[in-house]
Amino acid sequence: MDNNSLHPQSEHKAALGASMYVPTTHKDLLAIANGDKFSHLRSVILCTEDAIAERDLSYALFNLSLALQNMADESDTLRFVRVRNLEVLARVLAMPGADKLSGFVLPKSTRHNFATYFELVRHTHHLLMPTLETAEVFDDEEMKQFRILLSAPEVRRRILALRIGGNDLLALLGLRRPTSGTIYQTPLGQVIGRLVTIFKPHGFQLTAPVFEHLSQGSWLDAEVAQDMAHGMIAKTAIHPDQVPQIERHYQVAQSDIELALRIIDPDSPAVFRMQESMCEVATHSSWALRIIEQARLFGIRHAADNAAAHQANTSLTQLSSDEGIARP
Repeated sequence: MDNNSLHPQSEHKAALGASMYVPTTHKDLLAIANGDKFSHLRSVILCTEDAIAERDLSYALFNLSLALQNMADESDTLRFVRVRNLEVLARVLAMPGADKLSGFVLPKSTRHNFATYFELVRHTHHLLMPTLETAEVFDDEEMKQFRILLSAPEVRRRILALRIGGNDLLALLGLRRPTSGTIYQTPLGQVIGRLVTIFKPHGFQLTAPVFEHLSQGSWLDAEVAQDMAHGMIAKTAIHPDQVPQIERHYQVAQSDIELALRIIDPDSPAVFRMQESMCEVATHSSWALRIIEQARLFGIRHAADNAAAHQANTSLTQLSSDEGIARP
């Protein structure tokens, strides 16, 4: 695959949406990766890490190798592999068809191990999504040092986003998220806020943690709204039914797109009143540009749709191993 055939990094970043994790032991791995099954997926992450028991790893890698060999060269679905460790990354890179992948999700990434992973992909086209899921995440100075390492020009252009590993971080605290509530009501709420302020001002995007309770649709709705308030327009999904529920929230309200267009209008005054709010071109232009891009990718939610979105409480109880689920 020609490296230049990839979409620009910004397009990939915006288009992630709800990324569904699928264990590489899945019987329909190829169909999912090609977009033939679950065609609504914008991005899929084929998992060789926590979703795979050690005893199943050999088969998982064999199944992945078959899928890569038969995978279409191009797909509307962005395709990533979540590697288990350095050895697995090296093995996947050596598989025929590895160039068909958009990139890799790196596990338990820190400033101490990232360089070793990066050396393996330095001369490939693959984009990277390091996962923040170790004790270092609770240390702001460690995160700042990691940001500096990732900011090196040859590295920065390869970083698509940083994934927040909510379950692993809660496990370090001896916790599991409650069935009634959002992750922002746990100690990770403050941690996520700090990660946003450490990385986003420097141009790094973050993806929101998984919501693993499949029959709590109203809480998933509430959590996605809080994700978006933190500037995260991408989230891990573990079931195909979660994907449209998450991405429905990414549609832009008609009122917001009207406001954004007014803010970037060169004829608008520096400060003006609209929709009973004060708007400042200098401070709100970055928001406006992001909203316009978000509307281009996910569409516009008109007023008639708002009530339905607010009432949504999708049932996710029809779950089977054949439908694609992995522990992110």
